[in-house]
Amino acid sequence: MGILGKISFKDQTFRLREDAILDATSRILAGKGFDLMTMDDVAGEVGISKPILYKHFRSKDDLVGAAMIRLIDGAIDFLERLPRDETAMGRLRALLAWALRVRLEGGLPFLPSTSPHVRDMLTRNLRYVTRVLKLNGTLKGLVREAKKAGELASALPDDVILFSYYSRTCDPAVEYLRLYAKMDDQQIVAHMLEVCFHGIATRP
Repeated sequence: MGILGKISFKDQTFRLREDAILDATSRILAGKGFDLMTMDDVAGEVGISKPILYKHFRSKDDLVGAAMIRLIDGAIDFLERLPRDETAMGRLRALLAWALRVRLEGGLPFLPSTSPHVRDMLTRNLRYVTRVLKLNGTLKGLVREAKKAGELASALPDDVILFSYYSRTCDPAVEYLRLYAKMDDQQIVAHMLEVCFHGIATRP
């Protein structure tokens, strides 16, 4: 019996509705950004009233924080479910591919890099900060492991590699490739991985 089978129908309904709210929030944030998004937008997207929405989240800040926490949790869970014998480089490639797919599906808003208010709000959110530190620590360990294996440039500082890796998740090239090059999602992900890990120069 799954976890939903162990809780009441009322609680199941509450959790499913909360997931729908967070899904809608991610889509709206990806399209409109934090400043333009309203609680009315979210309620309308889900098909619920604002009073019901406020039973789940007290404010837009709380709602956005929960959406970002769920996103980080998704990344951590994805890494933990990869095969144990997967290499560090393989894990880095797989996670970036996952993030790009989530983004292409409209579920990856890049709020901390685009909104000072959201960045400040999230730095005060202990649950979010704890998860980000966990993910960052894991990825930094993978970068070091991949450098030792000779798969990443050993002369580059870890943080240069790591923040360059993060930047690929919000590279506007993704939208341009979809809109102007008419590439499908699979092609976009493959090309973005190639650019991230091998660059655009010819190799001897």
